[in-house]
Amino acid sequence: MPKNLNLLLIEDNLIEIMKMKRTLSLLKLEHTIQEAKNGEEALEILQDKSNFPDLILLDLNMPKISGIEFLSILKNNVEIRHIPTVILTTSDNQKDLEECFKLGVSGYILKPLKYDDYVKKIETVLAYWSMNELKKY
Repeated sequence: MPKNLNLLLIEDNLIEIMKMKRTLSLLKLEHTIQEAKNGEEALEILQDKSNFPDLILLDLNMPKISGIEFLSILKNNVEIRHIPTVILTTSDNQKDLEECFKLGVSGYILKPLKYDDYVKKIETVLAYWSMNELKKY
């Protein structure tokens, strides 16, 4: 049985945040979404051990701490490295892709230009993680 997810969206672009919220609404998904506009905000959110997200959706191109730097911090922290993290980015740079997988990313999704394609990708990602049997720590 699919479950509602507690999502952490790490994204600095307001339009992308609105697009994600619109997509969840369009798909009639009742996932909870927390927003962080950069890696520093996300790390603050993750200090609350009682409310870890089920899934992190992470943009790569952000101010202060890049997505790759954030991913490195996350995966080197024993308390939070278990949280599945999916990259949502416009970067099809092979070096970025390889670095993310070396660090232990759970998925790497390119944001398509067409909104309908974006909706399909988000629906697929969230459907998978809402059925995943990963236990919370």
